[in-house]
Parts: sequence; structure tokens; C-alpha cells
Amino acid sequence: MSYDPRLHHRRSVRLEGYDYSLAGAYSVTICTHMRKHILGQVIDGNVSLSPWGEIVERCWRDLPNHYPNVCLDAFVVMPNHLHGIIALIAHEANEFGECIPTAHSLGEIVRGFKVLCGRQINDCSAPTRVTVWQRSYYEHVIRNEVSLNAIRLYIERNPENWGFDPDNR
Repeated sequence: MSYDPRLHHRRSVRLEGYDYSLAGAYSVTICTHMRKHILGQVIDGNVSLSPWGEIVERCWRDLPNHYPNVCLDAFVVMPNHLHGIIALIAHEANEFGECIPTAHSLGEIVRGFKVLCGRQINDCSAPTRVTVWQRSYYEHVIRNEVSLNAIRLYIERNPENWGFDPDNR
């Protein structure tokens, strides 16, 4: 089937006109391809990661080594997705105290993460190649401390709430 913009239109969840390279905190959710449960399982409210889930966790923790403007906050690897908070840090400030762009945008960082994980997972599963990630991801600009704390709590409680989510059965 060829591309038809009327049929294949993807609605963006990004803030229109927002610069995702600006210093600040962002919440991201990255789902596995077709939401397959390939990263582990939840047992009694705790995540038990598969070998692929361990690769994902290791790659996530390694992001600051690849992107010096990244500072990680709360995150959790679930059987079919990852939730995490990324802070983009500007290593310099302008004289007016305004937000300034950082070295890498959120999109570049997420894309790099997905490629790195995908390669490492596929190195483990050779000769079979797998599609690890869904094409896009969800992000949310965290605007204040109340929102930051609510998202942290959501991430922390995600494993214990796993059984209540109809998408995860």
C-alpha cells in the first residue's frame, strides 16, 4: 500500500512550536513494537527484567555518557514499555537567565537510545532480527515541581498498577 496522507496521518502529541532542545525536564514513554511483552514480566508488583529488559535498563542508565547534557531522574522498564524522566541541562546561561538550547534535543536522545538498544538486542538474537521499538514515543514537558513529583510517583507505582491496565493483560 502506498502512502496516503488522508489514511496515514499521525497526530503529533508534541507542543506546537516548542523547542525540544531547551533545557528542562521531560517525561518520556517508549513502547515496544506492537506492545509485545519482551522486556520482562511483573510478578507481585515487581518487575523481573528479561535479558532484553536488562539491556534496555543498561542503555538508559548509560545515556549521560553519550549525551553530556542529559541528567536522568526516575525511570522504570516495564514488560512492554519504559517510562523515564530526562532533564536536559544547559552548560551555559545567557545574561537574561532565559532557557537556551542544549547540545542535543530530546528527539535526538530518544532516537539514539532506541538505536543503541535495538542494536544490542539484535546482536544477542542473531541470526534472527527483531523490531524492538514502536515507531514513535510519547513525551511531556514538565513545567513545575508539582508535575515532576506526580510523574515520579506514577513511574514508581507503575509496576504495582500493571494488573489494572487493560493494555497489559
